[in-house]
Amino acid sequence: MTITDHNLHHDVETVNKLTIVSLLLDVVCRTTGMGFAAVARVTEDRWIACSVLDKILFGLKPGGELKVETTLCHEIRQSREAIIIDNVEMDEKYCGHHSPALYGFESYISFPIFLKNGNFFGTLCAIDAKPARLNNPETIGMFKLFTDLISFHLQAEERMATTESRLLHELKNAELREQFIAILGHDLRNPATAVSNGAELLLRMPLDNKSTSIVTMIKNSSRRMLGLIENILDFAKGRLGSGIRLNYQYTTQLEKILQHVIAEVSSGSPAGTIVAKFDMSDSIYCDENRIAQLFSNLLNNALVHGSATVPIKVRAVTGHGKFILSVTNAGSKIPAAAIDYLFQPFTRGDFRPGQQGLGLGLYISSEIAVAHGAKLEVLSTDEETTFTFQMPLK
Repeated sequence: MTITDHNLHHDVETVNKLTIVSLLLDVVCRTTGMGFAAVARVTEDRWIACSVLDKILFGLKPGGELKVETTLCHEIRQSREAIIIDNVEMDEKYCGHHSPALYGFESYISFPIFLKNGNFFGTLCAIDAKPARLNNPETIGMFKLFTDLISFHLQAEERMATTESRLLHELKNAELREQFIAILGHDLRNPATAVSNGAELLLRMPLDNKSTSIVTMIKNSSRRMLGLIENILDFAKGRLGSGIRLNYQYTTQLEKILQHVIAEVSSGSPAGTIVAKFDMSDSIYCDENRIAQLFSNLLNNALVHGSATVPIKVRAVTGHGKFILSVTNAGSKIPAAAIDYLFQPFTRGDFRPGQQGLGLGLYISSEIAVAHGAKLEVLSTDEETTFTFQMPLK
């Protein structure tokens, strides 16, 4: 991989801003008695000082460079092994080496720094013009520990930078999501509402049977479109935006609202029969429009999956500090495995021909229940399936 000037500059800046590195360099100098310590970024053709502690006026500062071929770090990059010299004059291998003679040091120690992916990054090194005792377990262990610490912090900084980049990306996505929600709400809902209102007006005019049938179909389809749009909007807000919001108020009109939902759903599915039992004498603190939406979703689900010959049973009661709303339909038992993900988005189960939907109805209903601090549960047997919404009265 080619290392660009930008990459090298980034690496130097990253090391230089790590507070721990300056502390480690200070410990190195105090422990070894050496006057110069540095972390260097070393590549095939570059040696750049990232962080420096210079007590002997060696003259290097962060960002300063040496010709890499003149350094012992160049050999370390190739061998991936540390170099330790207590006294150049007494060292058989390095007494005649060009680097000590060029830079005027007698003692030298340098350990490679490897990133967690195994790539060579550079070195932690120290030099001095006088000999030092370096080749011992204590100093070697310290340098190994310090290079591991530097590697760890480099990785942590990289993760932090990646996280910040992703956060900025998500913030941009959030703006797009808000635009998506606005477009969905305005550009789809408004024309669907216009179609529905237009169909209502046509049905008030004198029409023949065929025309009435066509207009009724248009009205029911537009109503279904509006329901799907509302579910998509709620899903977008819940998963991508601000969540489902409730407009709480005390109401004694919930039975009338539920009756209206039944009439509306029945008009769209005249073949289905709905039998309701209401006993609600208590005032209920809730978002009545959201409860109506939940109820509509449950009814539509029952009509889709229930038996065409057995009425759907609805029960809504208050008492013992609770409001309970249930919808029961006859039909095949829901498999236990399916129940586990029944309230997940885009889950539709096994559909018969002609059954359609986005699989958001039960998910939205569940989210409405959660927003009310309530429960939405399902009980399915071989004979029938019941969805029950239960919330405490306040």
